[in-house]
Amino acid sequence: MPPHANPAAASKPDLASFGFNLAGIAVLVLLAAVGLAYGVDLLGRNSRAALPDRADTTTVAIAVAGHELAIPASWFRYGEQQRGGFVNEIDLHVLLQGLDGQPIPVDVTLVPRSRARPGSDLLDGVYLHQFSDNTVGGVPGLVGKPLHDGDGFTGESVWYDALSPDPFVAKCLAPVAEGQPAQCLRTVFLPSGIAAVYAFDVAALQSWRSFDGEMQQWLSQIGAW
Repeated sequence: MPPHANPAAASKPDLASFGFNLAGIAVLVLLAAVGLAYGVDLLGRNSRAALPDRADTTTVAIAVAGHELAIPASWFRYGEQQRGGFVNEIDLHVLLQGLDGQPIPVDVTLVPRSRARPGSDLLDGVYLHQFSDNTVGGVPGLVGKPLHDGDGFTGESVWYDALSPDPFVAKCLAPVAEGQPAQCLRTVFLPSGIAAVYAFDVAALQSWRSFDGEMQQWLSQIGAW
C-alpha cells in the first residue's frame, strides 16, 4: 500500500506557489505605478511644450491679487492651473520677438505685490552694495556688474540701464549645467497692481529695449497689465 500522504508536506508547494503569486502581483503593481507616473510626467511635458498663441480663443477665467484674468489655455506653463478660480500664483509662458526675428521664450509668474520686490528697488537697496569692481560688457545700453562671490551670489550678475530713472534691471544666474545658457530674472510691478516675474535666457538681454513693450501686449490681452 502506498504510504499515507503528509498534509504538512503537501501544503509546502501550495504556500510556495501562493508566495510566488504575491510577489508577481507586487511586481505588476509596481510596474503599473511606474507607468502611470511616466504617463503623468509625459502629459505634463506635452502641455508645457504647447506654444503660446495670442490668437487662442479658449480662455480660462482665473483671479490673482483681486484681478480676474482671461488667459488663453496655450499660455499656461502647467496644465493643472487651467482649473481657474482664485489663486496666489499663475505660471505662464509667452514668446517675444528677438532682434534677429527669432522668438524669445519667457516664463512669466504673476503674483500679488506683497510677494515680490521689483528689480529697480533691489538695484539701489541690495545689488548696489554687492557689486564687485569688475564690469561685464556685451549688451549695448546695459551695464553688467558681477556680484561678490563671498556674499552667496557666486556666478551671479546684474544688468541694468544706468541712464533711466525707472531702469530695466535683470539678475542673471550661472548655468545650472555645463553647456546650458545662464538664466535671468526680472521682477516688475504692473500698472494693475500685479507683480510679474520674468525668467529667460541671458541671450534675450540683447532685446531689452523692446522687452517691456512686448510684454505689455501679451499681458494687456489678459487684463494683467
